[in-house]
Amino acid sequence: MSAASTGRSASTPAAFFDLDRTLISGSSAFTLAIQARRAGLIPTLEFAQDAAGAVAFKFLGASDDTSEQVRERILSAVSGMRRADLLALNAEVVPRLIERVRPEAMRLLDRHRDAGRDTYIVSAAPIELVEPLAHALGMTGGIGTRSALVDGVYTGDLDGPFVYGAGKVEAMRSLAASNGYDLAGSYAYSDSVSDLPMLEAVGHPVAVNPDSRLERHARVNAWPIVIFSQRTKWVVRRTLGGVATVGVGVGGFALGARFGRRRAPRLVPW
Repeated sequence: MSAASTGRSASTPAAFFDLDRTLISGSSAFTLAIQARRAGLIPTLEFAQDAAGAVAFKFLGASDDTSEQVRERILSAVSGMRRADLLALNAEVVPRLIERVRPEAMRLLDRHRDAGRDTYIVSAAPIELVEPLAHALGMTGGIGTRSALVDGVYTGDLDGPFVYGAGKVEAMRSLAASNGYDLAGSYAYSDSVSDLPMLEAVGHPVAVNPDSRLERHARVNAWPIVIFSQRTKWVVRRTLGGVATVGVGVGGFALGARFGRRRAPRLVPW
């Protein structure tokens, strides 16, 4: 799909959000694994190994070798599984993830929509989870890892980039080319140094509750650093009540505080 076919100019910006510990608190992979275990799709031992691996991967970072191992683990986990069974988990998984959406992230989504920008989740999680969650939040779409299918069954191979590290940039650039987005004018949000390629691919990178390495990088490069709080029950009720609509709105709170400044919380500059 070209920029002309979408009716957009070639300079249309967008906003891209990492999922875990940015848009939501905690790990989407862990939530998905819990429901897959309850549905009998993965054995208990494999679930425990995946849970431990997800925690280490997110909080300790990953080398190229570790990233390769995680990619193979994700692909092998769904190998032989029916896509219909994975999609069926969304009835339980998506509402649980919505409960963990950060209120400031919802405010940001509203602001980007009001400014005419399309919004996307960008995550290594399966596209079968990422896209429904994005649509439930009133976002334009989701960019997630695609696994190859034959007759509705996962083969254990990739069908596109592994959406992690440089793979996020590859997927974003492909989307930008087809939809006419200007990445130089676009925004990206993440908490992890593993997302430096994603953040550096746009003109407006923002570090959200950053890990220590991303915080140092953001300070050196004068990037905005914001602190998002945990979810609130008010936001959960408001979001679940409007999940079927495009205009999910949340207001009445500050977006976030500039990290390390002795002043009142303020919004990220636009």
